[in-house]
Amino acid sequence: MYPDLSLYIAGRFIGVEGRRTQAVHDPATLQPLGRLPWAEPEDVDAAVQAAHAAFAGWRRVSPVERSELLRRVAALARERAQAIGHAMTLDNGKPLADAVAEVLNAAEHVEWHAEEGRRIYGRVVPARQPGVRQLVVREPVGVCAAFSPWNFPFGQAMKKAAAAIAAGCPIVLKGPEESPSALGAMAQLFHDAGLPAGVFNLLWGVPADISRQLIEAPEVRVLSFTGSVPVGRQLAALAGQHMKRMTMELGGHAPVLVFDDADVDAAVALLARLKTRNAGQVCVSPSRFYVQSGIHDRFAAALADALAGVKVGHGLEGGVQMGPLIHERRFQAVQALVEDACAAGAELLTGGSRIGAQGHFHAPTLLAQVPARARLMQEEPFGPIAALVRFDTVEEALAQANALPFGLASYVFTRSLQTATRVGDGLEAGMVNINHSGMAHPELPFGGIKDSGFGSEGGTESFDAFLSTKLITQI
Repeated sequence: MYPDLSLYIAGRFIGVEGRRTQAVHDPATLQPLGRLPWAEPEDVDAAVQAAHAAFAGWRRVSPVERSELLRRVAALARERAQAIGHAMTLDNGKPLADAVAEVLNAAEHVEWHAEEGRRIYGRVVPARQPGVRQLVVREPVGVCAAFSPWNFPFGQAMKKAAAAIAAGCPIVLKGPEESPSALGAMAQLFHDAGLPAGVFNLLWGVPADISRQLIEAPEVRVLSFTGSVPVGRQLAALAGQHMKRMTMELGGHAPVLVFDDADVDAAVALLARLKTRNAGQVCVSPSRFYVQSGIHDRFAAALADALAGVKVGHGLEGGVQMGPLIHERRFQAVQALVEDACAAGAELLTGGSRIGAQGHFHAPTLLAQVPARARLMQEEPFGPIAALVRFDTVEEALAQANALPFGLASYVFTRSLQTATRVGDGLEAGMVNINHSGMAHPELPFGGIKDSGFGSEGGTESFDAFLSTKLITQI
């Protein structure tokens, strides 16, 4: 029911025999699922050297050939989506339908990068004097060290791998120990598709030790990280010491601006779904709800009802819409935010506590009249909690939405073109969704500003970190 777990280095799967390991558990039942092998320093070095050796050949492989290989990976991912999703539900907790959808969405990202990787163009620049030829070419940077999170273990890692590999860069991926099965399956996809040994490598172990060794390795030329702001700051500082390129997709605390003229029913239906997706463990999850006074009470009542009606349970059960939090530490962090908000004067409209006696299930929670001093209004909740605040004017809403150092996703609900334009221009965020949520498509750039990081995954910008620009001028 649950796959064996391995490292993947230089085209070889390396199991648990004779190694330090850690247990992997089902966050819904707390039952053990398997053992995860840890990489030792010599394994990290072997992965880096394998990737560096592979770079000499992979950078010269035709973009058409790279595209064909990635298309095989995407096809295999679609064929195996149910099995990959099933194992992901076991070690991650998300509902099976969401896990399978994550695999299928990642397959689309692979297909898009397969095609867009054939279009990494340079240009010819007209010269100032006769007989001079001036070319601008884009070349793969080199080995990429990537770090992917546990909340979307397959999707986030595949974005990084597809972009790097399509650009001609081998990758060493440090996966999330909490939810490892999806990345083991990913390594198998690349292996079965015929990717040359060393172009994709997978490691697990002590995060701080592996990240430092990878970033300090001179063969590693680019860092791609998705995770929390504090860890991102540490890795960025370390990478900066070694002049490494990097992309950082860090945390968010997404504001939602709901105006008096919004379609309340449609907004509530969408936001309740987005808030409880992956139990709120999503960097773009809506979390600070600013609602204009004219519809505040109606919106609050409707959202409380919608959240209270969410079916919570094991992700393999039929009809379940939300699973558990990933581990007890996350549960306690979420619960502490709820208790702090209530102590500060917030009104609890629904949820606020554990569900059941087993597993890390937290009820979808809505708090109203949350004061700005509450931790919930300052810290990314990363759980199924929504904070409701009343506002009167556009300027007031924008000031509150932009008050934090985060700048990843944001949401706006209004029927007014004038308001939509004003707020769309005024929000300090890398992504603004107006009357819907539309950020997950591979052809669109996904990334933030301010403390939420820099660089984009998706869109033509997806390749920027993995390509160097070279001028060739010749007479």
